[in-house]
Amino acid sequence: MSTIVITGANRGVGLALTRAYAEAGDQVHALCRDPDGAAALHELGRATGRVTVGRIDIADKASIDAAAAAVSGPVDILINNAGILAGEDQSLDGVDLDVWMEAFRVMAIGPFLVSRAFLPQLEQAGGRIAFLSSQLAASTWPYGGHYAYSSAKAAGNRVAQILAIDLKDKGISTVVLHPGYVQTDMGGPTADITAEESAAGIVQVIANVTPQTSGRFMKWTGEPHPL
Repeated sequence: MSTIVITGANRGVGLALTRAYAEAGDQVHALCRDPDGAAALHELGRATGRVTVGRIDIADKASIDAAAAAVSGPVDILINNAGILAGEDQSLDGVDLDVWMEAFRVMAIGPFLVSRAFLPQLEQAGGRIAFLSSQLAASTWPYGGHYAYSSAKAAGNRVAQILAIDLKDKGISTVVLHPGYVQTDMGGPTADITAEESAAGIVQVIANVTPQTSGRFMKWTGEPHPL
């Protein structure tokens, strides 16, 4: 049995990952901003006995530190999943600068702070840190717009790559993951794959991360993603 910590665990891919790990027999610390309103997580916890629901706001360092302090013992996998869409209009003229800054706090700085806060537990297990990213963060993405979301995710990718270097001697590996075009609140109902399909692939990719592959950008299918 492994111990898993997942941020943004109350819906979408985060919820599907929580279910996948819990049903496989792992212990999951499912973190979100509003635990009291996370009915699906509490139901999953009752059904499996393997889900602990906790609070985290990854734009708030004090909340992050409190969440890490509440998890004792080794952590095998930390999944930085929480994110925001960063505004409906992210065009050249329409992008909101305040929302853009919030996107960096949530999707670049936040995952860094979460990873740093959980380092003692991760180091005990020689754990892995996964960063859920997007194909929009890649330099090969051929479309414009999405200034806030794309740049914040790209910054988060770089954070993961730097951590792969800095944490190598601690036995901790990282991986950046494109989860696919998923049927979630962000992706919409016409997206390519379900959250469950994405989660199943992500679980396998994380399981195959090694110190030699640490820091790579991967697709949910296990294929390398261009940076």
